[in-house]
Amino acid sequence: MLARGDANAAGGSHWPAWRRLRALCWKETLQIFRDPSSILIAFFMPVLLLFIFGYGINLDFSRLRIGLRMDDGGAEATALAAALRGSPWLEVHDYDSRAALERALVDAQIRGFVIIPEDFSRKMKQAGSTAPVQVVADGSEPNIAQFVRSSVNGVWQTWQLQRAEDLGQELHREIVLEPRMWYNASAESRNFIIPGSITVIMTVIGALLSSLVVAREWERGTMEALLASPVTRTELLLSKILPYYGLGMISLLLCVGVARWVLQVPFRGTLLGLWVVGSLFLLSVLGIGLAISTGMRNQFNAAQAALNAAFLPAVMLSGFIYEISSMPVFLRGVTHLIPARFFVSSMQTIFQAGTLWPLLLPDILMLAGTAVVFIGLTAKLTKRRME
Repeated sequence: MLARGDANAAGGSHWPAWRRLRALCWKETLQIFRDPSSILIAFFMPVLLLFIFGYGINLDFSRLRIGLRMDDGGAEATALAAALRGSPWLEVHDYDSRAALERALVDAQIRGFVIIPEDFSRKMKQAGSTAPVQVVADGSEPNIAQFVRSSVNGVWQTWQLQRAEDLGQELHREIVLEPRMWYNASAESRNFIIPGSITVIMTVIGALLSSLVVAREWERGTMEALLASPVTRTELLLSKILPYYGLGMISLLLCVGVARWVLQVPFRGTLLGLWVVGSLFLLSVLGIGLAISTGMRNQFNAAQAALNAAFLPAVMLSGFIYEISSMPVFLRGVTHLIPARFFVSSMQTIFQAGTLWPLLLPDILMLAGTAVVFIGLTAKLTKRRME
């Protein structure tokens, strides 16, 4: 008589296949926990990289050094100088001459300077008179120069309003601009850098972990035993994907938790939205790593190839640092093959705006397409015979 499992096998039941798959997944899970490098890559490296991105990259100019030369010692000039010194965005240093200001600017000791002319106070008291103030910025860095101009102009306008209020006058302006920031109201660069950096980190982690899986089997000689068993190609692929998918999701949740509660980045989305986009993205990067591992069969070479194939495109072509719309047409087309491109925009939407499905749906469809492409490529490269 046949045992129950043997009877199902003889009858063509799918149960033995699921039993083999479960056994293979358990084997992979044991290998993960027995390999310290996998734990370090999955849990220690993401947190370390996230802290590097969070504290090492800052695009905010919180305090900008500028110089100040006062040729007028009147009350109006003194009040304007006090307003400049009181700005939270400017660090003002006094200089004795224009030549000293220019030398400091050339030596990069300051980013710009302000000169209040000697007749400033007198002209401010004359009705209908114009009292100019000279602002010079370092044009070698246009963004910083623009920030100097905007900051000084903001202080100037605020000071004028306050002065008119103190004098009981009404200051008329033809156009009044009241900027409003949506989603990132504090305008902190960390709030959009961290979600993008999570994409880069998870790309590297996912590709690096899976790039070692099949290559390790070949190096240890266990792949021959698997090929000699009844294990099918589908079972072999699923056994490599599912454990590392679970490990990758834990790593992703760890990154999101550190970003939210340690780095204080707002998270306005839902776990459902994070799970959907995170799952499709992980399947894509795991497919990249498995394809490399299957083709190379050497752990060192596979790891090097995975880092180059995952990290560089994720940084350069995902829109995390460089705007995709400004790239050449050919590179814009190439970015559609980079899963990180769609995960960057999805993560920034989930963090800053929330789980807005109309915005997330195009990225979800593209991530699903890249997952099918790369996992299909891995299946194509996986053979059930020795070569």
